[in-house]
Amino acid sequence: MLSQKIFQTRNSATGNWQVCPRTPVQRYFKHVLKDGQPNISYVRLKHDGQFKTDLKKDWVNITGEQYFTTEKPGFIWKGTTSLFVARDIYNAYRGRLTATILSLVNVEDAKGEHYNQSEPLRWLSESIWFPSNLLPTEILQWTAIGTLSAKLTFNYNCLSLFYMVTFNAIGEIVQMETKRYMDEKRLETWIIKPVNFEEKSGLIIPIKAEVFWRLKEGDFSYARFNVRIIELNNLEKF
Repeated sequence: MLSQKIFQTRNSATGNWQVCPRTPVQRYFKHVLKDGQPNISYVRLKHDGQFKTDLKKDWVNITGEQYFTTEKPGFIWKGTTSLFVARDIYNAYRGRLTATILSLVNVEDAKGEHYNQSEPLRWLSESIWFPSNLLPTEILQWTAIGTLSAKLTFNYNCLSLFYMVTFNAIGEIVQMETKRYMDEKRLETWIIKPVNFEEKSGLIIPIKAEVFWRLKEGDFSYARFNVRIIELNNLEKF
């Protein structure tokens, strides 16, 4: 049963909270989830798409596979291009990004406080592929802001993370925006734009997503992923 919190909105005139029968969050869950939706503990998916290693470089084709846990936030992602293999991990409250050339030469091994904050943000945003994970709980809350927007707040492991979420009229998420470390010093605006919602594995999910950095010079896209396979509660490796 959906928490009553997702049916609340703030009256701009009085500042008081009031029940709203048709918040954007309510429309979203009614659109993407079916009655009796079973719990999702594990997710695995495959994708293809394009990726940039630097905003000034050209696009390269990429294929990837990813494994998620929901009860305790975590994921492992492996992305493969003709130039490198990258792995993005969030496990046991720690984030890590590695990259190798020809699976032999380690060209990057990034971890630490900033990745411990950035990787759960990725896990949270990619919950759009298993949306029951976004239902309100003690550590996850929605606050309606307007008819087409809401704030998603996630408090976990002494972190308070958030997204400003924009919906279309039928309840699909069309944009998620937050602050994320672009490197060890720069905290920048990070944006995900999901598109092409379709039914897969009994869920209505976006099968495409584009990721941007919003900088002073403008918006810069660096990832375009297309979901090809998604399977729920399957612990096996592809």
